[in-house]
Amino acid sequence: MAVKRLELLKEAIPGLKRVAVLSEPEITVTRQYLAAAEPGAHALGLELVVLQARRSDDLDGVFQAARTERAEALMTFDGPLVFAERQRIVALAAGSGLPAIYGPRQFAEAGGLIAYGADNLYQFQRAATYVDKILRGARAGDLPIEQPSRFSFVVNLKAAQALGLTIPQSVLLQATEVLQ
Repeated sequence: MAVKRLELLKEAIPGLKRVAVLSEPEITVTRQYLAAAEPGAHALGLELVVLQARRSDDLDGVFQAARTERAEALMTFDGPLVFAERQRIVALAAGSGLPAIYGPRQFAEAGGLIAYGADNLYQFQRAATYVDKILRGARAGDLPIEQPSRFSFVVNLKAAQALGLTIPQSVLLQATEVLQ
């Protein structure tokens, strides 16, 4: 997922070289995303600048560090702080002039440029089928683990315009939804 986000970001912003990554270091999935992103970024010719936030008070400093480190774009990793502070993160990215790619579609709906991640509605529907099976007597440990199989790729053209970006047609054609 992290590498796919970097690929989409690079395709949306030709010439991109330096990407700030907002991560929550205590979250296991964040460490996994970072471990996958680093070799993927290298293969794409991108340099990652890892910026860590442990609590909401860290966010202003993270965006200041992104400016200091001359980041040209931002990628967030999924985590409870990032999701809970999505409105603020989107506003800070816009205020810093950083085009950003996020996970859940709610970020694009909140004004973020691009969101790419598992289709949460579909994931919730799949979870409901598991609850149904368990309530009918199935043992949770006997049910298979499922990986996400449907993804949402949302581009917010209003955010692109505010950043002075023109999103290439090749990117827009890949989107599952384009917000005007």
